[in-house]
Amino acid sequence: MLISTKEVEVRYAETDQMGVVYHANYLVWMELGRTQIIKDLGFSYAEMEQDGIISPVLDIQASYKKPLRYGQIATIKTWIEEYDGFRVSYGYEIFNDEGELAVTGSSKHVCVKKDSFRPISIKKKYPDWHEAYDKAKKQPEEAIS
Repeated sequence: MLISTKEVEVRYAETDQMGVVYHANYLVWMELGRTQIIKDLGFSYAEMEQDGIISPVLDIQASYKKPLRYGQIATIKTWIEEYDGFRVSYGYEIFNDEGELAVTGSSKHVCVKKDSFRPISIKKKYPDWHEAYDKAKKQPEEAIS
């Protein structure tokens, strides 16, 4: 299983009145993690979009464990939790700069034609992506940490 890592410095604008990262920013960071794992596998989401294919979020979940604050470094770990040729589920863990788990999350996606929103088979349209995702996905016996 491939686990991608992306670091983000917490910016002041990402914090709320309590001085902690506003919850919606974690969803943006999950997107950074997805983009990073795609790059790590040798592909480009931007190129897929240029091909008329997009990957909307079907479901997203986040569980907050510890706050992150302005000036800290957030480390986003991303992996492919499940993949079946059509749908992809990503897993996320976001750590503070002391290595403490701050957020866990997951998101589910499907690839669709941009103009019609009709689902496509990744396996058929992008056989290289399919092979890479199938090899990189989490296996039943694998643990994350």
